[in-house]
This record gives sequence, C-alpha cells and structure tokens, in this order.
Amino acid sequence: MSTIDIIALIDADITSLRAARALIAETGKRKPGRPKATAAPIAQPKQRRKMSPEGRARLVAAVKARWAAQKKAGK
Repeated sequence: MSTIDIIALIDADITSLRAARALIAETGKRKPGRPKATAAPIAQPKQRRKMSPEGRARLVAAVKARWAAQKKAGK
C-alpha cells in the first residue's frame, strides 16, 4: 500500500466523520425559546442545628408543665 493510498483512505475517513458530526450536531439543536440545559448544582446536605443545654432544659420544663396540666385536667 503506497503513501498516496493511505492518504486517500484517511481523507475518506475524515469526510465520513465530518458528515457524521454534522448529523449529530444538527439533531442536538434545541428549538428557539428553550433554555439551555445546565447541570443542576449538587445540593450540600444541611447541617443539623444543635440545641444548647439551656434551650434543652427550657424545652424539658415546658413539656413537663404541659404533661402536668393534662394530667391535672384529666382528674
């Protein structure tokens, strides 16, 4: 196989690849007015809030008071 034959085969391959690329690029076009496709940002997991010991103590006291009120109302 001569160099000229190899170059001719490469040129034929390039031509067919360009035709295939044109077909793919044509089908990938979107219609006017549609927004461009963008990758959605990856959501970071939210950090859990930590309750202070004082806040937890207030919450416990409020729950105990509510339970006591319900128990008193039930009698």
